[in-house]
Amino acid sequence: MSPSARPEPGGDTGAARVRPAPRPRTLKARMNVWLRWTHTYTSMISLLVVLFFSLTGITLNHPDWVFGTQETTKTVTGTLPAGWISGSEVNWLTVAEELRAQQGLKGRASDPRVDGQEASISFLAPGYSADTFIDTQTGRYETTILAQGAVAVMNDLHKGRDTSPLWKWVIDLSAVFLTVISLTGLGILLYLKKTRVQALTVMGVGAALTVLLAWQASR
Repeated sequence: MSPSARPEPGGDTGAARVRPAPRPRTLKARMNVWLRWTHTYTSMISLLVVLFFSLTGITLNHPDWVFGTQETTKTVTGTLPAGWISGSEVNWLTVAEELRAQQGLKGRASDPRVDGQEASISFLAPGYSADTFIDTQTGRYETTILAQGAVAVMNDLHKGRDTSPLWKWVIDLSAVFLTVISLTGLGILLYLKKTRVQALTVMGVGAALTVLLAWQASR
């Protein structure tokens, strides 16, 4: 046997060593991994949403701030085509579509009314309104359009006012994500032995202060 083929003293002369099978994770360890994974990815998904609602929360709390709140008001007039009304019955779909086509109105048509010789309808969107008054005898109308600026638009989006059903779903899903982030963050905290007591103490003090301030504000 050549020197290069000679086994080293104490070496393995045959099959490769068999590694012991890894021990299964405990329920506590699996729960810790799941909490971290869920917390991380829900945070990443909702990061921009959290930023949006945080910033608009500030602007909602300070309506006196004037940046981005330039209001513009204009009044336009026109005449509806024949057939928009029959007796006292108004074809509101025709009215809404004709006003959109003639004046470029946007938003959701709402509050249609007929009162004697006058009919009215409004168009509402975040930071936007257009109120139209129509002469039922002649079809002549006058529309006042109010646009309130970018900050007003974002504030209305924050509140879900005059928005589409799709945006209302966005608000609901954002609330779900924030709830998951909060609960999983609290769950992760319970696994941090070195800082658990101090962190829970700070959280308790913060919760007590929040409740106290909310109670004072509601008086």
